[in-house]
Amino acid sequence: QVQLVESGGGLVQGGGSLRLSCAVSARTFSSYLMGWFRQAPGKEREFVGAISRSGGSTYYADSVKGRFTISRDNAKNTVYLQMDSLKPEDTAVYYCAAEMRWGTPSRSGNAYDYWGQGTQVTVSS
Repeated sequence: QVQLVESGGGLVQGGGSLRLSCAVSARTFSSYLMGWFRQAPGKEREFVGAISRSGGSTYYADSVKGRFTISRDNAKNTVYLQMDSLKPEDTAVYYCAAEMRWGTPSRSGNAYDYWGQGTQVTVSS
């Protein structure tokens, strides 16, 4: 059973930064494509970004490009989401997810096999 546990959420002022972590209990973490998604109240879940198995390629939603950075440490079974220049519209529950499909990470949540429980990020204006 693969388990994902997010941490690092909290309350931050607009313009501030947060770093989310997602610890993955999997024997072969490096075989998973990893993604980050978010869901704001009353809105659908949306893709934030994703990272390849090696960490060499990253993909971002236009809304966060240039502000958010995804990285992973395969030795620590952990993926990170560094969020800078945060805006109130970034307020949401953030989820990490893992998929085993071959190829580039999907921007669709339906492609992901495992999900974390989510961590709340609140950005004040």
